[in-house]
Amino acid sequence: MQKRWKLLTANEDEVTVLYHALKIHRALCKILIQRGHNTFEKAKSFFRPDLSQLHDPWLMKDMKAATRRIEEAVASEENILVFGDYDVDGTAAVACMYRFLKNHYPNVEFYIPHRYREGYGISKAGIDYACSNNFTLIISLDCGIKSIDLIAYAKTLGIEFIVCDHHMPDQELPPAVAILNPKQSDCNYPYKELCGCGVGFKLIQALCGIWQLPDTYFLEFLDLVATAIAADIVPLTGENRILAFYGLKKVNENPCIGIKALLKLAAQEKEVHITNLVFIVAPRINAAGRMDDARKAVQLFIETDYVKAMEYAEMLHNDNTDRKEADLNITEEALSIIQNDQTLINRKTTVIYRDHWHKGVVGIVASRLIENFYRPTIVLTKSGDIVAGSARSVPGFNLYEAIHACRDSLLGYGGHFAAAGMTLLEENVQQFADKFEDIVQQTIDPELLTPEIIIDASIMLKDITPSFYSIIQQMEPYGPENMRPVFLTKGVLDTGFSKIVKEKHVRFVVRQNNTTLTGIGFNLAYKFQLLKKDIAFDIVYTLDVNEWNGQQNLQLRVIDFNTATS
Repeated sequence: MQKRWKLLTANEDEVTVLYHALKIHRALCKILIQRGHNTFEKAKSFFRPDLSQLHDPWLMKDMKAATRRIEEAVASEENILVFGDYDVDGTAAVACMYRFLKNHYPNVEFYIPHRYREGYGISKAGIDYACSNNFTLIISLDCGIKSIDLIAYAKTLGIEFIVCDHHMPDQELPPAVAILNPKQSDCNYPYKELCGCGVGFKLIQALCGIWQLPDTYFLEFLDLVATAIAADIVPLTGENRILAFYGLKKVNENPCIGIKALLKLAAQEKEVHITNLVFIVAPRINAAGRMDDARKAVQLFIETDYVKAMEYAEMLHNDNTDRKEADLNITEEALSIIQNDQTLINRKTTVIYRDHWHKGVVGIVASRLIENFYRPTIVLTKSGDIVAGSARSVPGFNLYEAIHACRDSLLGYGGHFAAAGMTLLEENVQQFADKFEDIVQQTIDPELLTPEIIIDASIMLKDITPSFYSIIQQMEPYGPENMRPVFLTKGVLDTGFSKIVKEKHVRFVVRQNNTTLTGIGFNLAYKFQLLKKDIAFDIVYTLDVNEWNGQQNLQLRVIDFNTATS
């Protein structure tokens, strides 16, 4: 698949000033400036995150109301229900809040809605459960900001809500006794990009202040907060960077028993990086809700007995195995359907439906299809008597607005710029697919249908040294708005030793002047014919370390390459 390359720029005068202040490679100074760290002090703060930089929780709107209501509940011995979404952010947030409150007050339970029986967010079944079991206060985490009618319903039953959420609020807010959400327009909290677990963490931090507990009482949850940050794809900037940095430190030194069990089961014995949380821990937690019941994810996180934690971890591991099998089978079937239908191949969108596909993985399948057919994609399946599906976009295209324009064909829909979900009647599937295709054709910039590689800086191969790489490592943890730096090197030559491995990948051995480096390019074998001796090419890559026979060497992780341009 052809890709567009976009090389970022920075003000050269600013680069020079930062270069003289930091005494590091100009390319690295350029990257820092692109990411907003354009002074010595900002760069120092970025490279040396410190827990003292965490913001005062009392700056968050309604924090006093929230803590006062919890104090009242404890004083009058009310039953408190901790309620959260079924994904990683929600289950981690519930585990943190439940563990903290339970350590100080006995009348606390938790509730995770069932993905298929109750759906996303606050559910009527959950409120009815609270009513039946005499809960008078619900603390919702990672959900609730849009649950106006349901929270009003709870109020008629004598149940009050504290909402801890990070999703964008509407103009009308639910009738909760307190709403903790830094995205509220009148909230003065300095950092707006906390995940749901992060918002809950700030409430715990505030309660520790009131109850005169040492910082260790809220810092013990940093491993779960880091896991939620990694899984929820929130920006790795500001406070999130600090929380993730120290959360990873805790994961590597003294994780909760649940995370320890998951890492053991996955045979993760080396140092854990944020990518390990994203690709090892998070899928197993999410699989619980996708394939079965996410309640056991919370049970894993709150378990104190290692043997029992391993039992829960094995359940999640098995759910994830089932998820991967369903994901693989459905993706293969969907690709076959598209590849054998010229009409589907030629569209600007993919909308594909089969009634037997597993609802829990259609979102993942949509993402997989975009890897093959780079365009807005919707995968639909049968859910009871109706059709339900998940949509994924390509960067730069507002998927939600396109689906909104097709609302006449839908029973319901929701989501945001990059991802969405919808329900519709089976007889309206084709009508919806055609309408969605028309809307996208009319509104999408054709350029967006070609993948774009964002390149941070252009360097020479001779610039790649252990000290250069050491500074790049200090930029971790990586994530949105602080991605692993991508480099361009122009005019490299193949040594003649590059080769195709396992039929799909390329093992590179390249040189530029007197510097030779090796690299690996996954799924790039289709471009191998561009590697001709004495014909220069341009190469785009990240850097990592290759370990072989006990030796470590820097290598290029090649993303793309093309015949050299001037």
